[in-house]
Amino acid sequence: MLTVPVRLLAVPLAVVLAALLPAGAAPGSGAGTSAAARSLGSDLDALFADRALTGAQVSALVTDAATGEVLYRRTPGALLLPASTQKTVTAAAALELLGPDHRFTTEVLAAGPRTGGRIDADLVLRGGGDPTLLTADLDALAAAVAAAGVTEVGGALLADASRWDDVPLGPSWSWDDQAAYYSPQISALTLTTDTDYDPGTVRVVLTPGEASGQPAAVRVVPAEAPVRFTGRVATSAAGSARTAVVDRRPGGNELLLSGSVPADGGPSEEWIAVDAPALVAADVFAAALARHGVAVQGAPREGRAPAGAAVLAAHDSAPVSALMAPFLKLSNNGIAEHLVKEIGRVRAGSGSWASGTDQVNGFLHRAGLEPTEARQVDGSGLSRHDLLTASRLTALLAYARTRPWFATWYQALPVAGDARRAVGGTLTNRMRGTAAEGRVHAKTGSMTGVDALTGYAERADGRTLAFAVLVNNFAGSSPRSVIDAFAVRLAGGSAATVRAAPPAETPGEVPDRDWETACLVEARC
Repeated sequence: MLTVPVRLLAVPLAVVLAALLPAGAAPGSGAGTSAAARSLGSDLDALFADRALTGAQVSALVTDAATGEVLYRRTPGALLLPASTQKTVTAAAALELLGPDHRFTTEVLAAGPRTGGRIDADLVLRGGGDPTLLTADLDALAAAVAAAGVTEVGGALLADASRWDDVPLGPSWSWDDQAAYYSPQISALTLTTDTDYDPGTVRVVLTPGEASGQPAAVRVVPAEAPVRFTGRVATSAAGSARTAVVDRRPGGNELLLSGSVPADGGPSEEWIAVDAPALVAADVFAAALARHGVAVQGAPREGRAPAGAAVLAAHDSAPVSALMAPFLKLSNNGIAEHLVKEIGRVRAGSGSWASGTDQVNGFLHRAGLEPTEARQVDGSGLSRHDLLTASRLTALLAYARTRPWFATWYQALPVAGDARRAVGGTLTNRMRGTAAEGRVHAKTGSMTGVDALTGYAERADGRTLAFAVLVNNFAGSSPRSVIDAFAVRLAGGSAATVRAAPPAETPGEVPDRDWETACLVEARC
């Protein structure tokens, strides 16, 4: 049973004091420190002496989640890149500032008068910021328009994404990640292809030819997405390596094909972020309207619904509370940015990163979670302008336990070693068979030169520990096994259990990417 502390600001104050102290087991190490705390500190210090961390920056803080007692700290006030651990802040702010019941509404509007079954004006598909809008949802909207008696539209189909600003990419996002599903263009009108809910993407399905040397068959999902292919993917000999690459040329939706797939490999999929996602959604919606007998004379284009436009149909997303699991379990960058822009729109009237992060910072200030200055410029942690401290992350873990939305937030965190993808998330294949399995609920974060973990360790003795560990600027082998051993030790196990095991495999070096999600979404592991 998780207990909730009565006093709200006691834990952040303890964290502030801890940030002023040198590394070690606890404040005032020595006569006043328990043998258990000294043992914990000694073990964790030994872990962080690992040669994999030579030259790297390491920050860590461990507290008792109920009392705020500091059990271990190592430069907890250091400002470091958080990668996707930033999402814990965004998730908490969304639950607090939007509310668990907030929904995103997509509407279809008639921009002018109607005569019988004909609209003598444009038809508008207006986005409400839904990061989970599926092709099936657009089909249902088209069916509702037809059911309302509309058979003909004299104007065009307008894609209205005006709820938010028109800035598609976050500050300092990598230019060479523009085709990557984890770095999508952010729009208030966008489409996703499956229930992993990666907005602004299409799926490219590659099927080997019947014999080596033949081109692979290529199709896109949804089929109506306005993309075109250049190049080809060949079929290679059975048993050969898969080298297929699908990329997108910047400034449009030309998809570049290269490499090969083995003849015995079966169909495989690539998720690609599209250009101008609002127009892609409008094209897919236009096809759905045609299937339901609604003829639109003009081609889809960008535009805004005029004041007074009549709503013909609407689709509401699931509530924000229901988005927390795919957001945090799968480390979904697109959902993170939708939440930040929506926070800005709802709380300040401006759907922008600047407005949204300003509101998030205000939330942190009111909650007393600012022991160290920090910087947040996006919701996902993709940006290398983001800076966080272990102190702030651990203070957030304590604060969250006092909020009515805590159960939703906690249950959305990945669970170490749980083989069920919807539970284990990005920790599915980590710390299996250790004391941490099923007991560590934590958010992962990684990109080139960054690895981090923050969350809770539920010990067998009933004690709950809150922790954050951030590692930056490593250039050699991954410190993943050190971080896992840290969490196992907190859960009551032996750090040596994990350190003796080989490091977890990673799907390869990809610049500035949260590659736990790459494993889950691309490899479906």
